[in-house]
Amino acid sequence: MPEPRAGAEPRSVAQKRLLSSHALGGEFGGSDCAFSFLGGVSMQQNSYRVLMVSAEVAPLAKVGGLADVAGALPKALHALGHDARILMPAYPMVETDARWQIEPVSQFTLSIHPGWTENVSVKHLQLPSGVRVYLLQVGDWFANATESTKIYAVDPRAYVAFCRATVEWLAHADWTPQVVHCNDWHTALIPVYIRAYGTERTANMATVFTIHNLAFQGVFERTFFAELGLPDYWFDIEGLEFYGKVNLLKGALLASDRVNTVSPTYAAEIQTPEYGERLEGLLRRLADERRLTGILNGIDYDEWNPETDPYLPAHYSADNLQGKAICRADLQQACGWQPDPSKAVIGLVSRLTDQKGLDLIKALGAKLLQLPIQLVLLGTGDPTYERYFRSLHKRHRAKVHATIGFDNAWAHRIYAGSDMFLMPSRFEPCGLGQMISLRYGTIPIVRQTGGLADSITPYDAARAAGNGFVFREYKPDALYEAVRQALEAFADTPRWQMLVQRVMRQDWSWARSARAYSTLYAEALENRAQHAPAHAP
Repeated sequence: MPEPRAGAEPRSVAQKRLLSSHALGGEFGGSDCAFSFLGGVSMQQNSYRVLMVSAEVAPLAKVGGLADVAGALPKALHALGHDARILMPAYPMVETDARWQIEPVSQFTLSIHPGWTENVSVKHLQLPSGVRVYLLQVGDWFANATESTKIYAVDPRAYVAFCRATVEWLAHADWTPQVVHCNDWHTALIPVYIRAYGTERTANMATVFTIHNLAFQGVFERTFFAELGLPDYWFDIEGLEFYGKVNLLKGALLASDRVNTVSPTYAAEIQTPEYGERLEGLLRRLADERRLTGILNGIDYDEWNPETDPYLPAHYSADNLQGKAICRADLQQACGWQPDPSKAVIGLVSRLTDQKGLDLIKALGAKLLQLPIQLVLLGTGDPTYERYFRSLHKRHRAKVHATIGFDNAWAHRIYAGSDMFLMPSRFEPCGLGQMISLRYGTIPIVRQTGGLADSITPYDAARAAGNGFVFREYKPDALYEAVRQALEAFADTPRWQMLVQRVMRQDWSWARSARAYSTLYAEALENRAQHAPAHAP
């Protein structure tokens, strides 16, 4: 095991090496942002060895959109010629799944601090896409993860052990990544441990950290710092200290070569008090240092494809929409409704939380249902919203169908069979639902925030422009007006059909986003080359 640095380096030196950054890259400052790697800077696209680290990865284990990103981005990078691989916890639900041929890689003993030792094993499997996935088992911390709903550990020490074991494995693995790409607070200690305990091998690894939702940071009491096995100087305003507590995500922001969010607008929003979750000052500083950027996510065009989707009763394309009409009628019948072309079917597939703008729908109540619509909802989350939508379903069966839970096949049928897709989010770092709905010719109704603002532009019938209906103010009446405008457009059938065909031809695939990540990795590697220590500790 590598030992902590003998004689911890002075904090001012550590800060300079952690925080100084003048690598290649575009301009990003404050709220007026230009993201050069999305279209301005010419940088040679080399092939890199990239390790994506995530607590959830589709199709192995999925709770939310992070799993889709962690599964699809390496696949897209692989297609561009990168050697992109994935590392995740070894959940029993994956190891016992007969679909995967799992082989052992290595075993070792890990000492996290003098009172904490764990046995670690690493295995691997290969996804159909050709991407290799490493499964890291550390003790029995994730033994209860027998299904996706149980993968997130209650005890945060599970992620301490996972992150520390990851860095130890990287120091000795047969394969050495050039870039370690971490996601959300569960993996936030990896960049910290690489910088604190870097070996000659790991010191030159560039680290990229992606914020998928800043609301979740991994904040714990001051006493938790003792469990991390870090030198004392890391509990500092220029380290993990956060209003007297420990903030794991903050540590990753400081230790990583590059930080990004999942849309350009969200990257600007989190620099403000409204969205910054008390980290807006640090995030503005990272932006000024050109270390904070935003890249819009994509969707997996193999999984989300109306021409081949196995869950649909009929297939269709932008050139032939007959199958969509069949999917629409099938959805209405499944909801217990008579097929009615005069009513717009509005789909909603979402976590049932305040973030998703469901309070706006609740505030509108019967007023919304007086419009010529049929609302089909799929989701789970806050019990208050679950009860509300169950009640709405019972009281308005002719207009509302609510399924509380998650059903992947039903989600596909909603995306295909709906005319419109509702996303009135209070905030939305990226959002995948609006991109999926565009892929299926289902027109989004969204609030102008985060990734929704970056992907959906207001429909203009006169100019045959735009791909959805957008409202800005977070108010029930603003949502109502957006729905009313969508219904007005829906009534003009020829133009609506043209809108559907146009949005289906737009490109929201991961290929676009993967090229932007390739440039981000180049920037991170350039930064690491400038600031890596001459000799490993």
